[in-house]
Amino acid sequence: MRIETLPPVAAVGHILCHNLADAQGRKAFSKGRRLQTEDLARLAELGIAAVRVAVLAPDDVHEDEAAVRLAQIVAGPGVAIGEPHAGRVNLRATVDGLLLIDAEGLLSINLIDGLTVATLPSYTLVTAGQMLATIKIIPFAVPAADLSQAATTSSGGVMRVTMLTRQRIGVALVSSLAGRARVARVMLPAISGRIADLGATMVAQREVLPDEAEVAAGLVELIESGADLIIAAGETSVVDRDDVIPRAVRRLGGEIAHYGAPVEPGNLLLLAYLPGADGDIPVIGAPGCVRSRDQNIVDLILPRLMAGERLGRREIAALGLGGLLGAVRQEARSHRDNRA
Repeated sequence: MRIETLPPVAAVGHILCHNLADAQGRKAFSKGRRLQTEDLARLAELGIAAVRVAVLAPDDVHEDEAAVRLAQIVAGPGVAIGEPHAGRVNLRATVDGLLLIDAEGLLSINLIDGLTVATLPSYTLVTAGQMLATIKIIPFAVPAADLSQAATTSSGGVMRVTMLTRQRIGVALVSSLAGRARVARVMLPAISGRIADLGATMVAQREVLPDEAEVAAGLVELIESGADLIIAAGETSVVDRDDVIPRAVRRLGGEIAHYGAPVEPGNLLLLAYLPGADGDIPVIGAPGCVRSRDQNIVDLILPRLMAGERLGRREIAALGLGGLLGAVRQEARSHRDNRA
């Protein structure tokens, strides 16, 4: 594509680079318009002797077509492509679920001159019809080769919306007999509220003593009740990989995926997997902060696990970027304001 200044008759078929106004300052022609023969009379009326136009090369793709083609590269399952206008196409969710984005693929596209894709953050919970991203082609056209390059960044789409398929949640409350009533009173409302907010069901709850065999038996009962994900919480957070909850997981042949998280609130997280008839069952050993409805580590990983993602050491470690969560950030802002 090249930009030229041409007399109107020579500019027919090319794309107007700037708005043109009449004598009263009203818009007569909009930028981006492909000039037609029938426009010549109006241009003559306006006294316009030359216009700036974009002249496309044979291998250039017009901005609207390019936006649609890029949208087709970006959109995966659960993502709908809107109509193009002025080089822009919006993407929306077709289902309720979790937005998953190939960050490297997205970056590769945005590094190509003229192509831009702005999205919601990855792992955002979205509803059907919600806008997920907007694609804008910056120039009036881009080389076809640039779109071919974009197509190599990701197979199957850069973004997709995955439904939360793990819907049957079991809850194990680990406490002494003396603390059982208090633990249920302070823990259960927040945990059950989180489960309900995600459209899931708490299929069973077990109260167990802080003993390896007791916890193991409680986990088995939850699985037998149909739980496909388990949240375990208690009087105290898991304090070590050799604490009773991880020991119970290993007793049942399970895997400790990771202990500890670079997230506050939520450092003392345990993530494990137990063998199940239809695949491994995630077990969240929740820190004490799960008793609060303020955002914490459980809110970050629960939807991802419900969407079928298998999280491990690397995924938990990656949460450190942005891992200082809302309530703690608010405290930092208050401290700054007080000092000011």
